[in-house]
Amino acid sequence: MHTRTVFFVSDGTGITAETFGNAILAQFELEPRHVRLPFVDTVDKAHQAVRQINHIAELEGKKPVVFTTLVNMEVLKVIQEGCKGMLLDMFGTFVHPLEQELGIKSHHRVGRFSDITKSKKYHDRIEAINFSLAHDDGQSNKDFDSADVILVGVSRSGKTPTSLYLAMQHGLKAANYPLIPEDFERRALPPALMPHRKKVFGLSIQPERLAEIRNERRPNSNYANLQNCRMEVAEAESMMRRSGIRWLSTTHKSIEEIATTILQEVRPERLDY
Repeated sequence: MHTRTVFFVSDGTGITAETFGNAILAQFELEPRHVRLPFVDTVDKAHQAVRQINHIAELEGKKPVVFTTLVNMEVLKVIQEGCKGMLLDMFGTFVHPLEQELGIKSHHRVGRFSDITKSKKYHDRIEAINFSLAHDDGQSNKDFDSADVILVGVSRSGKTPTSLYLAMQHGLKAANYPLIPEDFERRALPPALMPHRKKVFGLSIQPERLAEIRNERRPNSNYANLQNCRMEVAEAESMMRRSGIRWLSTTHKSIEEIATTILQEVRPERLDY
């Protein structure tokens, strides 16, 4: 059972409000129900949002927590005056004091998607995502020269989600390459990776957790067998040590933590925050 409903109200996608709000809520032991209300960019939509928030307040007998990133002051005023939830206006909390301190006005743009699609950073990020998809799971060994980072590890150790996260969040061209039995027999990194060793970063995982993940994919197979998982992980970690590449265990780490560690270690020249 959720202990509280949390609304994320925005005139754009609501991603900023939800990301920031979740970071705050993570400090508390609760399991809130999330409701995102995006594209609240007119007074009429603001009234609709207020009715929805107030309905939940009456239904649950508790104030919903409401995170907002609203630029239009008329829209924000409707929420501020009519909402029966606990309102946390992130722009009012952070942007306005910064305007005063810096002595300049913020852009106050709604969503900003109209300009971002024309920017070089946006196109670089799309290119990075396409690169990561094309170089997922060793599909292609071409263009490793243009890769910012190349992830290696046994199958299901977290390479694909980490690659896509690096591409989507940081605009990095991240390839990933699975280590297979032939690599273990050779006891060396795949030849295609050797010229790019400075870009290579290894991911490992506890064999027990690996077996659980693989059993969901291929139950009762040798691929998911615990003994086989132990062998693959041991061989992969030994290979990484011999090759002198940096690596970490993903067992108890989030994608965000994994990506941050990789960025600190590899330090790609082209990094988009």
